[in-house]
Amino acid sequence: MDGTGALRAFIGSFTSSGGQGITQTEVDPRTGALTATATVATVPDPSYLAVGHRDTGRPVVYCVSETARGAVAAYDVSGPGLRPLGDPVQVHGAEPTHLAVCQDHLVTANYGSGSVSVLPLAADGTPRSPSSRLQHEGHGPHPERQSAPHAHQVVQDPSGRWVLSVDLGTDSVRVCALETHSGALSVHSTTRLPPGTGPRHLAFHPRGEHAYVLGELRPTVAVCRWDAATGALRQVGECALFQHGADVPVQPSAPVVSHDGRHMWAAVRGTDSIVVLSLDETGDRPEVVTSVPCGGRWPRDLVLHPSGSRLYAANERSGDVTWFDLDRTGVPRRAGALTVPSASSVVFV
Repeated sequence: MDGTGALRAFIGSFTSSGGQGITQTEVDPRTGALTATATVATVPDPSYLAVGHRDTGRPVVYCVSETARGAVAAYDVSGPGLRPLGDPVQVHGAEPTHLAVCQDHLVTANYGSGSVSVLPLAADGTPRSPSSRLQHEGHGPHPERQSAPHAHQVVQDPSGRWVLSVDLGTDSVRVCALETHSGALSVHSTTRLPPGTGPRHLAFHPRGEHAYVLGELRPTVAVCRWDAATGALRQVGECALFQHGADVPVQPSAPVVSHDGRHMWAAVRGTDSIVVLSLDETGDRPEVVTSVPCGGRWPRDLVLHPSGSRLYAANERSGDVTWFDLDRTGVPRRAGALTVPSASSVVFV
């Protein structure tokens, strides 16, 4: 939120495809509608964003620069705009697609090089040069997409003890330990998923006992039980997003779980849809309820409003962010859209 306490949303984009960099918007407290107020383009292709807080408690927005010479940048957003915190910092990895703030460090998933980088954060939130880089190894059966490792997401588990790295190229999720003093990242355990899954992103259940891993190459949700005490991730089931196969080639992109743990949503590129799933009391058995249009083309990201009452889809190829109202059924109802060329991700501050 800004100095007035108003909620804002920041939207990443691909400048190489006509995006304007990072777009700042105001969020209407009554309707959830977005209104663009500013843009900043200090790095190319700021495709994914994350939010952290400095020692002062002021918010910082971080972005990857998804290029061959991968980098990250940071912005102080405690004022009315985006003020760069230092210069962009190279991550020593290619094409970072995702990043997360973990234990006073910024961690990036470097898709092109199949690695994960760890960058210490200064007290003011400025990222420093990488303290370590963890190289993934392996491959999968897909001849084009899985000839090498491709780290696609990094996320801290709900306990804050572990960093999970989702690798599309090796059909695996690595549970890693981050040594906070040295910034070294090491693999604690590895969970193998069915060959050809191409895992892209995962989302935790709010109770913290399950993680749902969305496959990009096979449109499935892998249901995993999570034990934070031992750092163990174990697959216990799988749910197909399309019971009889999709009519067109699809690439699922982003999973989201509701705050009450009763619903899950998955954005699917190709069908340009949001698949709605129900979750039972155990969390072990997601079931597809229905699907709705995403409001545009090629939904790359899907996020919940902080209240949990709305869902936002960043539609890359149609160049917009569409928002949906949610009720107890979990079925999204389209409520509006904002034009944002080559939109790729959304975060709230």
